[in-house]
Amino acid sequence: MSSLALYRRYRPESFAEVIGQEHVTDPLQQALRNNRVNHAYLFSGPRGCGKTTSARILARCLNCEQGPTPTPCGECQSCRDLARNGPGSIDVIEIDAASHGGVDDARDLREKAFFGPASSRYKIYIIDEAHMVTSAGFNALLKVVEEPPEHLKFIFATTEPEKVIGTIRSRTHHYPFRLVPPGTLREYLGEVCGRENSHVEDGVLPLVVRAGAGSVRDSMSVMDQLLAGAGDDGVTYAMATSLLGYTDLSLLDSVVDAFAAGDGAAAFEVVDRVIEGGNDPRRFVADLLERLRDLVILAAVPDAAEKGLIDAPADVVERMQAQASVFGAVELSRAADLVNQGLTEMRGATSPRLQVELICARVLLPAAFDDERSLQTRLDRLERGASFAAAGAGPAMGYVPGPQAQTHAPVAVVPPGDGVAAARAAARGDAPEAVPPAAPAQPAQPAQYAAPAAPAAPAPAAPAPQPPPEAPAGGQRPGAWPAAAAPESGRRPGGWPTASAPGQAPAPVTPAAPAPAPAAPAPAPGAPQPSPGMTQGAAQVRNMWPDILEAVKNRRRFTWILLSQNAQVTGFDGATLQIGFLNAGARDNFASSGSEDVLKQALAEQFNMQWKIEAIVDPSGGAGQPPQTGGGRPSAPPAPQRPAAPAPQQYESRPAPAQHQQPGAALAAASAPQPQAAPEPPRPVAPEDDTPEADDPDLVDSALSGHDLIVRELGATVVEEFTNE
Repeated sequence: MSSLALYRRYRPESFAEVIGQEHVTDPLQQALRNNRVNHAYLFSGPRGCGKTTSARILARCLNCEQGPTPTPCGECQSCRDLARNGPGSIDVIEIDAASHGGVDDARDLREKAFFGPASSRYKIYIIDEAHMVTSAGFNALLKVVEEPPEHLKFIFATTEPEKVIGTIRSRTHHYPFRLVPPGTLREYLGEVCGRENSHVEDGVLPLVVRAGAGSVRDSMSVMDQLLAGAGDDGVTYAMATSLLGYTDLSLLDSVVDAFAAGDGAAAFEVVDRVIEGGNDPRRFVADLLERLRDLVILAAVPDAAEKGLIDAPADVVERMQAQASVFGAVELSRAADLVNQGLTEMRGATSPRLQVELICARVLLPAAFDDERSLQTRLDRLERGASFAAAGAGPAMGYVPGPQAQTHAPVAVVPPGDGVAAARAAARGDAPEAVPPAAPAQPAQPAQYAAPAAPAAPAPAAPAPQPPPEAPAGGQRPGAWPAAAAPESGRRPGGWPTASAPGQAPAPVTPAAPAPAPAAPAPAPGAPQPSPGMTQGAAQVRNMWPDILEAVKNRRRFTWILLSQNAQVTGFDGATLQIGFLNAGARDNFASSGSEDVLKQALAEQFNMQWKIEAIVDPSGGAGQPPQTGGGRPSAPPAPQRPAAPAPQQYESRPAPAQHQQPGAALAAASAPQPQAAPEPPRPVAPEDDTPEADDPDLVDSALSGHDLIVRELGATVVEEFTNE
C-alpha cells in the first residue's frame, strides 16, 4: 500500500469528483462549455474545501487538447502532466504567496508573465494564500491583472478574501467555497474506506465528520490516522473516541439519565469518572451540550433522524428518543442554556472540574433560581411526578405534590409503555412494582380517616396503630420536615435531589387482626365542621404545608412562628384554603397583623397559586385526625375505620404517649369511654428563630415606652425621678 497521504491519493481530477461545491463547479463547467472564461478568478473559503484542487482542475480543463472543456480527456500530455500523481506542467505555475508575497516577487512575476506558454494553450498562475500578498505586491500586479495578454490567466485562492485589496478583487470572478455538509462527507468517507478495504464501525464516521468540521482534507487526515492504527477488527468506536478525545456515549447517557431522575449522586459520579479517566472537562461539556441539542430537536421533531436533523446511528437515536420523552420542553431548554453558559465560562478556568460540577448543580436545582424558566422547569417535574403517583379523592388543585412528598400514598402500577411514566422508569433502569392497597373496596386515599362516633364494630381492613415517632435529640424546629418521615422517604426543601435506589418502594401497610373500634371523641362545642370536600382537599395541601411554611419564613418570621405554632390546614376546596387556629386570639392576631397577605404573597410567588385564605377557630386541636407525613406536627395513631363509609377528615391531633398494655387490659380499655386529651401547649421556639429581623415590619419605632404607657393607661403622675449613676 502506498505511503501517500489519503487526501492526496483521492484528490479529485475533474469537477464531477468535487463534493459539496456544486454552486461553484456547475457555473465553471457551463462557462467552459460556452467558451466564456474570464482572465482572473478568486476562489475563497475555509481550509480543505477544494479551492486549490478546483484551480488545478480548471487549469487542466483550459489546457486540454480537446478544450476548453468541462471534462478533460486525461490522455493528452497536458492532462497527464496535471494528473493526480503527474509531474506538473511548465505552463501552470503555482506560487505560495506566504513566501512570495513581496513587491520584488510581484515584479518578477510581471516580467515573466508576458512570455508565451511553452507547450500549452494558456500560461496560468495559481497564487495560493493570496491574502498574504502585501499591498505593495498587489499594486505591482494590478496592471497585469487588469489587462493581461490573451495567453495569461490568474487564479487566486485564499481563506480571507477581505484581505485582498478591492482593486484586485473587482477585476476577478469571485467564487466562494463552503464547508461540506456532514451527510455528504460521511458518504464520501464510507466510499473511501470501502476502496481501502477497511472495516469501520457505524459510530466512527460521525465522529470523524465532527472532528473534520466540514473540511474534506481535515476529515481525510483523521480517517487516515484511524486506518493507520486499526487492528484486525478494523476501526472500533472505542478506539476512535479515545484517539479523538470525545466523550464515550455511556457517560453521556449516564449524566442525562441522572438529570432526568434528579439524581445528584449519579451526576457527580459521572463527573468523577470523566476527570479520573483523563478526559478533557471542556470536551465533556461540549459533548453534553451536543447531546442536549439532539434531545431538544427530538422532542420537537420526533422523526428528526429520518429528516437528517440528527447525525447518529439508529441505536443511539432510539436511546435519545427515550431520554427526550422523559424531559419536559422547558427543562430541556433550560439545561441546554445552563450548559452553554457554563461552557463559555470554562475558558481560562483554573479549576475545570469545579466548573463542571457547578453546571450539574445548576441543572439539578431549579429551585435555587427564581427566574421564569426555573419555575416552569419545577412545574414540569411536578407534572411528571403526578402522572404516575396515585391521585387522591379530592377536588382539582393548581399544585399537586410530587412523589417525594406523598410517601404514604400507595403508588399505582405503571404498565410498560404507559407514556411518560414508562419512559421515566426505563431511563432510571428500574421496573415499577405493584403496591397492594390497604382496602380493596375503597379508592386509594392519601391517609386513613377516623371512624365517626358509633357503636364499636370490627374493622377487618383497618391498619394496626403505629407508635408515635420519636423526636430527634436536638428537638424539631418549627416549619421543618416532620420527624416521622424517614430519611429515605423525602428530602428537605432545597436539599440535593437524590433518586431512590432501584427496587425501593414505600412499604405496604400490613392489615392487623380485627379489633373493636373505639368511639371517636366528640368535637368541642362550637368547633366548625368542614365539609367533606374541604376535608379531602386538605389532605393534599398538608403534604406541601412544610414548603409553604419555608416560603413564609423567608418573607416574614413573625407570620411563620404564628402559623407553625398555632395553625394547621383544616380544609381546601380548590380555591379557598381553610386554616384552623387553637384559639380566637391567635386567629385575630393572624388577621390584624397582615399575616394573611404575607401567606397569599408566598403562595403566589413560590407556587404560582392564587388562593383565598379563611381563618377559623378550631379549639379541638384537630382530634381524630389521621397522621400526615407532610404536615406541620406529628400526629396520633389512626383509629380503625369501618369499610362501609369513611368519616369526614378532622383536624390533626397531637401525639399521645404510647403505653404497652396486656391484651386483656387493652380490650377493656377499648370498651371503656376514652376522655378527650387536652391539647398540649405550643412548643418552645429556638432563640435564633424568636429574634426579630432588622427589616421586620412589626418593629415600629413609634411605640410607647414604659413610662408613657403607665401615664396613658393608668393615669400615673411622676412624683420624683432618681438618676442612677
